[in-house]
Amino acid sequence: MPAVVLVGAQWGDEGKGKATDLLGGDVDYVVRYQGGNNAGHTVVIGDQKYALHLLPTGVLSPDVVPVIGNGVVIDPGVLLSEIDGLAARGIDCGRLLISANAHLIMPHHKAIDKVSERFLGKAKIGTTGRGIGPAYGDKIYRVGVRVQDLLDPGILSQKIEAALTEKNQILTKIYNRRGLEATKVLDEYLGYAERLRPHIADTSLILGKALDEGKVVLLEGGQGTLLDIDHGTYPFVTSSSPTSGGACAGSGIPPNRLTRVIGILKAYTTRVGSGPFPTELLDEQGEWLRQTGGEYGVTTGRNRRCGWFDAVIARYATRINGVTDFFLTKLDVLSGLERIPVCVAYDVNGVRHDEIPMTQTEFHHATPIYEELPGWQEDITSAKTFDDLPPNAQSYVRALEEMSGAPISAIGVGPGRTQTLQIRSLL
Repeated sequence: MPAVVLVGAQWGDEGKGKATDLLGGDVDYVVRYQGGNNAGHTVVIGDQKYALHLLPTGVLSPDVVPVIGNGVVIDPGVLLSEIDGLAARGIDCGRLLISANAHLIMPHHKAIDKVSERFLGKAKIGTTGRGIGPAYGDKIYRVGVRVQDLLDPGILSQKIEAALTEKNQILTKIYNRRGLEATKVLDEYLGYAERLRPHIADTSLILGKALDEGKVVLLEGGQGTLLDIDHGTYPFVTSSSPTSGGACAGSGIPPNRLTRVIGILKAYTTRVGSGPFPTELLDEQGEWLRQTGGEYGVTTGRNRRCGWFDAVIARYATRINGVTDFFLTKLDVLSGLERIPVCVAYDVNGVRHDEIPMTQTEFHHATPIYEELPGWQEDITSAKTFDDLPPNAQSYVRALEEMSGAPISAIGVGPGRTQTLQIRSLL
């Protein structure tokens, strides 16, 4: 049975939570495979809105087992706060499984993240300041603290003391900040251990057995393709791999178990943080998209930068991820426009590029080459089938499908759980 990957096909914030929730009734496990609480998924159920940061979206479906995979970095205080917040609203998180191999975000990671970003000034990356990058850095440097270390107080104490021997030197001597006390950090994390212990598991083993038993596993990424540490707009990227390849490494599921890769595309383009953005609108049209689309970060509340649909990065996402299907979100936001520009290529110093330029310098200098498509005036939020859409809206979808290189199999026409048009099965 299938393992299906769901990836953001732009710079994140495409509406992956809505897509995951749509599939929730047909899958048995939903796995978050990378990132930390720098990502956010919003799901609207009836008149209730849920903002999830670390928990997989499947936690909202009573028959789904939510899993936090080994590729995630976890702030245990944030995770427990999120669990408590859902419990207060009647959502049971008792089924949650957490990989013993996932890494923990420690207080020194957050402290260093905040001061180093301020230190960079105008050259800042635009991180959320939540310690994500430093935690991944320590993971690669092989000095990280893992979830399984919570189960061994002796190992946990040794790792915290060893880490703070170095990190306190950085905080005090480079950034002139106060150091952290190892005993306080240890006590704090031993407290987390008591609550998290029942959820810690060998998730790779559990997921492998589930697939052998014919279960359906959905792998859910945070952020998006253009924020991938290898394949994104480096250095203005996240510290992990949101692409489909990262799904295997971050969950322990091998590539030959993957059957579908669903890319999530917004009907226009947004990004949060610094970095190049060829179709960005810095005028009243950009503000109109922001206001109409409610483009504010789920995790940070920051204004999202807004621009027209970029077919160049959509094609790139198709190629990098092996996208088999697209879920197009927020089509309803474009209602009321007479004409809708779509970026079909870039101009870089007089040279046309139909694909993303090879170098960072070229991409920074890319200007969009637009084609305009006719808009529509009708309200489409009550549409139930593709045929219910106005002809120009149908033509817009078909044009994006052709430019992107993979079929659009579902369309979001509003934020609600039922406001999705499913053209073909995503599983």
